[in-house]
Amino acid sequence: MRVLGIEGTAWAASAAIFDTDSSDPLCIETDPYVPDSGGLHPREAAEHMAEAIPRVIERVLEADRERGEKNGSSGIDAVAFSRGPGLGPCLRIVASAARAFALSREIPLIGVNHMIAHAEIGRDRSGFTAPVCLNASGANAHVLGYRNGKYRILGETMDTGVGNALDKFARYLEWSHPGGPKIEAAAEEGEYLPLPYVVKGMDLSFSGLVSAAKQAIDDGEAVEDVCNSLQETVFAMLTEVAERALSLTDAEELVLGGGVGQNDRLQAMLGEMCRERGAEFYAPEPRLLRDNAGMIAALGAKMYAAGDSLPVADSSVRPDFRPDEVAVSWPVAEPGRSGDPRETARGANDRDDLADPGDPRNQGDSSAEAVVQGAEAVVEIDRDAGRVVKRRPRKAYRHPALDERLGRERTVLEARLTSGARRLGVPTPVIEALDIRERSLTLEYVGDRDLRDLLRTDVESPSSGDAPPATAAIERVAQYLATLHDAGIVHGDPTTRNVRVSLPGNGEDDRSSAAGTAIGRTYLIDFGLGYHTERAEDHAMDLHVFGGSLAGTAEDADVLRERFEAAYATVGEERVLDRLREIEGRGRYQ
Repeated sequence: MRVLGIEGTAWAASAAIFDTDSSDPLCIETDPYVPDSGGLHPREAAEHMAEAIPRVIERVLEADRERGEKNGSSGIDAVAFSRGPGLGPCLRIVASAARAFALSREIPLIGVNHMIAHAEIGRDRSGFTAPVCLNASGANAHVLGYRNGKYRILGETMDTGVGNALDKFARYLEWSHPGGPKIEAAAEEGEYLPLPYVVKGMDLSFSGLVSAAKQAIDDGEAVEDVCNSLQETVFAMLTEVAERALSLTDAEELVLGGGVGQNDRLQAMLGEMCRERGAEFYAPEPRLLRDNAGMIAALGAKMYAAGDSLPVADSSVRPDFRPDEVAVSWPVAEPGRSGDPRETARGANDRDDLADPGDPRNQGDSSAEAVVQGAEAVVEIDRDAGRVVKRRPRKAYRHPALDERLGRERTVLEARLTSGARRLGVPTPVIEALDIRERSLTLEYVGDRDLRDLLRTDVESPSSGDAPPATAAIERVAQYLATLHDAGIVHGDPTTRNVRVSLPGNGEDDRSSAAGTAIGRTYLIDFGLGYHTERAEDHAMDLHVFGGSLAGTAEDADVLRERFEAAYATVGEERVLDRLREIEGRGRYQ
């Protein structure tokens, strides 16, 4: 099978041919748009695309003809194009070229999501079975994990893309586009300075960080020092959310995608993080990290084999085409779900995920003790004593000063807010001891298992009409978050692994849930990313984070999210739900 791919989402006018029968299946030709000054200009980019696309198509076809004469191959079976996300004028030019080619050859037309193509080319080249993908490109920064027929966005930027953030700072220094490589070069000569670090669950924010970097320049800090600090902070944030995604999904493989992924420092951080947790990491070669038609052609071949093509009449472009809108038609395995979900490797994420005591993996030589590793912490469990010791070890991938600051801050916040929530009537573990120097907490052991594992094994309540226990627990989480928000507290990382549940029959049955189901107690844990605020934006982000974790761990996430939001509405403020709708509607690809 031979597929022509055409890419043109922004700066790269690119064409490629993917041959499934070739030992070297990718033939790529690219003509980049490089602005004379400033950033990308949509009109100029489109003008370049209109001039360059015919050239790159002809060049790749000529190269393919020469290769075909040697190996006897000929003909194109289908044409794939980047349907989105991207700049509308550029996308329309590429789509027009693809339609014309398909009609002239009477072959199928395939519309490819550009960001999924980044994930899939990494999965292909790595040979991984079920990886999580970190996409770090100009207009995007997100973590993807496949589940229930779609690539789910486990976390993403809440404002600007990572590449755009770096370019904005570079333009402030009057450096030409692209700014990332220039910042990388300057950073090698710089020293670290503290800058804002904004991670909310698995979501990120770069706008305040870039503003702080500009202010540091205005305050007279050395350019090299600010570049070093900006790069260290941005990439540490990306690496942290990638590790959180690995922990949430039980994945043991990580692939990198996007042009920013060419940065050596980012690759080193991700590699070190994966080594520390025993995961595998893969970064494709540079030509397949930056925008290219090879990944479009390769994914197009999979879609063509699955019968996933577009009628020309239905092939309009999608400038805001999100990965989680694509129904995956080709075979993909789910992270952490290669076999029985109860048999997957389980680790307590940084987030106090205290392991299921019934899981033999956690019992070792003693049924009373276990040590589990998560994204940001190692948790020692003593079930007989009813307590756990949670330590935040030093992270080698982060700059030592940044790591020390985050470790201490989060340990103190977790102790303070866990106790504060408990005083409000929200079930949380009792804090028995705090050691700031060691970045450790001793806490009460709570619950039978985390909510994520309950979602995987949930069964209907024996009482007719009652919701399953997990649904009832989700509604309790909504009510607890509303209580916290009313008191001006943000949890910061409410995921299905940061909720512990006791099942019925342990003496703590609770019929006060909206579902009317008898469940044991539901606990909120790990407030390490929490803080005090009255802003509806921050309260809504709590709901957004929990909804994202449902998408990554639940079979019927959409239904459960509706139940969660309905329960919040019974006691929470309407303005928070209104802001949640606004957050969900923000374009990541403008």
